[in-house]
Amino acid sequence: MKKVAFICVHNSCRSQIAEALCKLYRKNLEAYSAGTEIKKVINEAAKRIMQEKYHISMDKQYPKLISEIPVCDIYVSMGCNVSCPTVLGGFTYDFGLADPTGKSDEEYIKVIEEIKEKIMEL
Repeated sequence: MKKVAFICVHNSCRSQIAEALCKLYRKNLEAYSAGTEIKKVINEAAKRIMQEKYHISMDKQYPKLISEIPVCDIYVSMGCNVSCPTVLGGFTYDFGLADPTGKSDEEYIKVIEEIKEKIMEL
């Protein structure tokens, strides 16, 4: 089974959403998320919307540094111009997503749908 890592700066929103969606919809991939620097907790709005709209709990997920996840076959940047010297070979994909932090629920939902679509295309 191939391993995929979703990388963002803080590993608190988009990358965590991607990990959760990938685990649900892509059983053929082993999903991880990580950041180049991390927040202490996952974005509360992201957790709430994922639970309310998609019935996906992110309660067991937590922010991690890239050094805390295994070496992966696929590395995906969430679109924050992340430069990660610890990612061997660079990024496989860049999802190019805007950060919904601090925006409306509709903006979160838009980003979640974009992430879901891109994961299905992996």
